[in-house]
Amino acid sequence: MRTQDLLLESYGRIDQTLRRVLDGLDADQLAARVTPDANPIGWLAWHLLRVQDDHVAEAAGSEQVWTADGWARRFDLPVDDAATGYGFGSEQVAQVRVRSVDFLLGYADAVHRRTVEYLRTLGDDDLDRVVDDSWDPPVTLGVRLVSVLSDDLQHVGQAAYVRGCLGD
Repeated sequence: MRTQDLLLESYGRIDQTLRRVLDGLDADQLAARVTPDANPIGWLAWHLLRVQDDHVAEAAGSEQVWTADGWARRFDLPVDDAATGYGFGSEQVAQVRVRSVDFLLGYADAVHRRTVEYLRTLGDDDLDRVVDDSWDPPVTLGVRLVSVLSDDLQHVGQAAYVRGCLGD
């Protein structure tokens, strides 16, 4: 298996797992919190997609699908278009209400499609390219892509856990 194939399989697992978690949920279930400050499924899904969209777009040197394809306008959230949910407090999390699973999955489709398109352009040597030199050591593309995978897998797992707590 080549590195590119491994990345495509890994990001595909995020997409598949997210779809299983979201299947059949309504807007109230997407917004339900198992404790007053817990992150709801809708926010977890939105956040993991926003992080992936943001980081992949930056690495590819392209605009995020969130803004380029009008998702920010369609979601119409009371947050800045650049927001990914990173660092959000409980009140900000509560402001991210997703209207429907289908709406969220539309954005998921767009993010996954863009991610796959980008990953298919990469060769092994591309993964050594420094994408963020504000860290010590500087962050390479390979490290960034693994970081996004780790973050997304954690959040989709959290969303699955919350769904289980809701009894679905």
